[in-house]
Amino acid sequence: MSAGETSAAVGARIREARERRGISLSALARDAGIGKATLSQLEAGERNPTIETLYAICGPLGVPLSALVGEVEGSRAAAAGGMRTVLLDLRRRPDGTTVEVFRLDFPAGARHTSPAHGRQVTEHLVVTGGAIRVRMTTSLLVRAGESTTWTSNRKHSYAAIGGPAEAVLVITTPAAG
Repeated sequence: MSAGETSAAVGARIREARERRGISLSALARDAGIGKATLSQLEAGERNPTIETLYAICGPLGVPLSALVGEVEGSRAAAAGGMRTVLLDLRRRPDGTTVEVFRLDFPAGARHTSPAHGRQVTEHLVVTGGAIRVRMTTSLLVRAGESTTWTSNRKHSYAAIGGPAEAVLVITTPAAG
């Protein structure tokens, strides 16, 4: 799939999720903290969104990231700060909960700031190589073989410390509603 086709598919998913929730373009842009023109361009497939922008949109829509980027294992995305992601697994539980498993790759010096994902969304980070500083309300250094879990209802960030790093991130999103 070309970059243009990918942007168009993501845009269509954003628009469908917004309309399904009965949220206006203006309201979603406001709640996501992005410009209305930007959101309009994203929905039209005229702009390639960053992971940060997609997460900002996911929170107000109450959907997991995979609902916007596609639910195909192996889907890849890049963040503005250099972090790269690969969707490894996606599960929908009978109660509507979504569990997404991502591989995160951090080149040396890569950083990623993520907006809040919504109430009761949890993240579990297992560092498999290098070290990653996670900032929420406090800062925590997580080294290879270590893990941490948090509720991602507020802005948080990751940064590779001392060289490249890699991790597995499990995001659990409760059913919308």
